[in-house]
Amino acid sequence: MAVTTAERPKKIRIGDLLIANKIISQEQLNTALADQKKSGRKLGRVLIENGFISEDQLLNFLSQQLSIPYIDLKRFNYKAEVVRLIPEAHARRFRAIVLEEKPEGLLVGMADPTDIFAYDELSRVLRRPVRLAVVKEAELLKTVDRVYRRTEEISGLAAELEQELTAAGAGVDLGALAAAEGLTDAPVVKLLQSMFEDAMQVNASDIHIEPEEKELRIRFRQDGVMRIQTTADRRIASALATRIKLMAGLDISEKRLPQDGRANVRVRGDKSVDVRISTMPVTWGESVVMRLLNPFAGVLTLEQLGMPKGILERFRRQIHSPNGMMLVTGPTGSGKTTTLYASLLELNRPEVKILTVEDPVEYRISGINQTQVNPKIELTFGRVLRSMLRQDPDIILVGEMRDQETAEIGLRAAMTGHLVLSTLHTNDAISTALRLVDMGVEPYMVAASLRGIVSQRLVRRICESCAEPTELSPQLMALVRSEAGDKADTLQFKRGRGCSHCNGTGYQGRIGIFEFLEMDTALVEAMHTGDPLKFANVARKQPGFQSLRRSAIILAAQGVTTMDQAARVTFGMED
Repeated sequence: MAVTTAERPKKIRIGDLLIANKIISQEQLNTALADQKKSGRKLGRVLIENGFISEDQLLNFLSQQLSIPYIDLKRFNYKAEVVRLIPEAHARRFRAIVLEEKPEGLLVGMADPTDIFAYDELSRVLRRPVRLAVVKEAELLKTVDRVYRRTEEISGLAAELEQELTAAGAGVDLGALAAAEGLTDAPVVKLLQSMFEDAMQVNASDIHIEPEEKELRIRFRQDGVMRIQTTADRRIASALATRIKLMAGLDISEKRLPQDGRANVRVRGDKSVDVRISTMPVTWGESVVMRLLNPFAGVLTLEQLGMPKGILERFRRQIHSPNGMMLVTGPTGSGKTTTLYASLLELNRPEVKILTVEDPVEYRISGINQTQVNPKIELTFGRVLRSMLRQDPDIILVGEMRDQETAEIGLRAAMTGHLVLSTLHTNDAISTALRLVDMGVEPYMVAASLRGIVSQRLVRRICESCAEPTELSPQLMALVRSEAGDKADTLQFKRGRGCSHCNGTGYQGRIGIFEFLEMDTALVEAMHTGDPLKFANVARKQPGFQSLRRSAIILAAQGVTTMDQAARVTFGMED
C-alpha cells in the first residue's frame, strides 16, 4: 500500500501486537518496558537486545502489520545520489534513507517506520510523496557511512588552505601558521578533522599524506588496499605535516629525520581515536602515515578471527597451557596483533597476572599491564623482558621476537613456568621453528619451550551483495588441482560483480587464513636432531596439518573469497 504525505503510517503498539500474535510474553514485554524507561531506547531495539525477539522477526512483523516491504539492504543496489536526497543529519537522526526515486514519489527505508514524528519531518524535508519500507538499522547506518563521504568537503578545505597560503605570500611559512595554538577554525585544522572523520566512517586503517612533484596525494588504506581519497596543491603539505607533528608532540622544526609519535583525536562528537603517526623525509617534502587504532571496533574474540574449528580448538588448548611459548607468524599486515589480542582477551582474568611489552601498544586492555619499548632510552624488548620476570607474571606477551637475546629470554621464561605469546616475521609455520635456530637459539631450547605456531594471512571477502558464480582461468585451475587433485573439477567458485555496497570493487572486508603446527613428540625429536630437512618433512606429515594454500583454496571454494585473492596471498600471484 503506498503511503503519501497525506497518508501517515499507522500508529501501532508493537508490544501489544507481539503479545497478541504470541511472539513474546507479557513478562518479557514488562521487562523490556522497564529497560526502555531506564535507557530511553526504542522498545523494538530493547526487545532485540534482550534476546526476546530477533531483528528479522521484528522487521517481518512490522512489514506485515504496516503492509510495507521489508528490504534487505545487503542485496539492494542503491544509488548514492538518491540516498543523499535526505541530508546526512536527518538520515542519522531518523534512521532513514531514500532507496528509490520514481515519478510517483520516493521509497524511503526506515529502521522504525512507526515513528510518526520522524515520518513527518522527512516528508517536510523531501516535499515529495513518500512510501515506506522497513530495513535493518545496522545495515542502514553502514549504508549512510558509505554514501555520505567527505570527499568534496576535504577537497574544498584543501583548496581553502591553498588560498590561505597564497594570501599569506611567498615569504610566509604556512607550516608556522599551522603550529599556532587555538586555531580550531583554521582550514588546516578543519581539513585534518574531516580526513579523520571520513577515514573512520569507511573503516580505513591508515591515512597516507604523500607530497609529489606537482601535487599532494592523500590516500586511505581500506581492507588492506590503498585508495586515493583526494589530491591537492603540494604547497599545503608543510602545513599538514606541521599540524600533525604538533598533535603528536613531535619536533616541528626537524624535517630531515624520521619521527614517530602518537595522538588522540576526537571524532563523531564525544568519541576519540588513537592515532599512531610516522613522518619521513622524501624527495618533495615529508611523507606522513597515520595508523588509526579504532577503539569502537573493539578487540576481536578468537571465534571472530575466522579460524577453522579444528585449528581453533588446538590453538585454544595451547594458550590455556600453564607454560610454554606460542608464536603467531606472518608478514606485516597479516593480522598477527589481532590474534594475540584475541588470545589475551580470553586469558584476561582477575586471578591471572598478564604483562606485555610492545612496539607500539596498539590497544589498551583493562586489567593487563602493558609496556611500550623506547629505544631512545634503551628500553628495549630484552631489557623490559628481563624486568618482567621479576614482576611475578603468569602470562607474558612480547610484541616481536626481534633478536637472539629476546628469543632466548622468552624461551627461558617459557621453560620456567610462564606462558609466553609472541610474533615472528616468517612465511609459514614450519620455517618458524627453524628461524629461531637461525637466530642463534639452541635447538634444545626451542624443542623444550615451543608449544605451537600459527601462521596467517588476510584475504579480502567477496561482497555478499554482488557475489556470483565464476569460471577460473586455466592458470588458477592448475593451482586448485595442485592442492585438491581430482576434486578440483567439482568445486565451484565466486567473485564479486561490483556494486554500490563495495564501491564497484567486488570485495568488502577481510578474513584470516591460518595454518597451525603443534609441537608434538615427533616434532620435538626432529628438532633435537638439528636437521632442518627432517623437521620440515615430519611437520608436513603431522595429522591435521593444513597449509596456508589449502586453507585459502577451501575459503575460495566456500565462496568467502576469490581464487585471485588466494593466489595473491599464498602463491605470490598478482590479483
